[in-house]
Amino acid sequence: MTTAGAPANSAAAADGPPLSAVLFRMTTGTMVSQAVSVAARLGVADVLADGPRPVEEIAESVEADPSALYRLLRAVADLGLFRELENRHFELAPLGELLRDEVDGSLRGWATMVGMPFARDSSTDLYMSVKTGEPAFERVHREDLFSYLAKHPDDAAIFNEAMRFVSTGVFTGLVEAYDFSRFRTIVDVGGGTGALLAAILQANPETRGVLVDRPDVLSGAAPVLRAAGVIERVETVAGDFFQAVPEAGDLYVLSNIIHDWGDADAVRILQACHRAMPDHGRLLIVELVLPDGVEPSMAKLADLEMLALTPGGRQRTISEYAGLLEQAGLRLTDAVAATSGGSASYVEARPEA
Repeated sequence: MTTAGAPANSAAAADGPPLSAVLFRMTTGTMVSQAVSVAARLGVADVLADGPRPVEEIAESVEADPSALYRLLRAVADLGLFRELENRHFELAPLGELLRDEVDGSLRGWATMVGMPFARDSSTDLYMSVKTGEPAFERVHREDLFSYLAKHPDDAAIFNEAMRFVSTGVFTGLVEAYDFSRFRTIVDVGGGTGALLAAILQANPETRGVLVDRPDVLSGAAPVLRAAGVIERVETVAGDFFQAVPEAGDLYVLSNIIHDWGDADAVRILQACHRAMPDHGRLLIVELVLPDGVEPSMAKLADLEMLALTPGGRQRTISEYAGLLEQAGLRLTDAVAATSGGSASYVEARPEA
């Protein structure tokens, strides 16, 4: 078993490390994500928010074993989350700020979820998903993701928090990239606790919103909307987006919804939105959109997650979205594909004339 790195006798990439070293680092990705997840779950970044502290004090604050915690922190310090100082003291690095609660762009919720057993176990069975085309989650947990979450409120809370952090983090640039000021009423379909809708309304004070989701999810929306100062401009509506959504919105937003479903179910959701839309309405799908070409894209790894977690879910190309929209009586009017740099990514559509 190697302990120091990749074999030294392997071919070197041009102007870079040996190819074996590159591949070896790729294979440690699971341990990297797990280590980051543990640091996020423990709340180490918040403990270090006021300055450097010795590992013993950090361990007491997060209720961890000091020796084991030191081994974790020195590893993630090498990743740039923290800095190790003399005498086993640690301080927060700029990258680690993103693991703090309630800071702009925080990804603590997402980082926590990727290391939780309900999510991680599916990724470890990706092999069989690729062999069979069937979701690993259902094979591992004996039920689909959303049925599982309905029965496991603690995991559901972690999942919802992760989606909230994704909405405010990954899609922060959307509010600047897309002109929401054109719309008086925005209906966020399957909008969770309202993080994305709140960000949109904060930037557009003349706009009101309607937040649609399951009752158990909407129960957590009030604190998010109140903290953003937009609760007076938001109506919450419990509903099933396969059946019907509130009518007369100027813009219908589907953020990280369509990628959870196969084509037939995706069309059903789009049709429900179409039925509710006025002729001048618009539909905005906010997801990591795959480019139609071979360009690098962060959506490609997200697509593997959909393969492992969901029954038929997938990230889609612009052309694939155009086909789904056409089946639902909608016409694609604008699209921006995701890049490896994480720019805003979306698809816009309107009813067929």
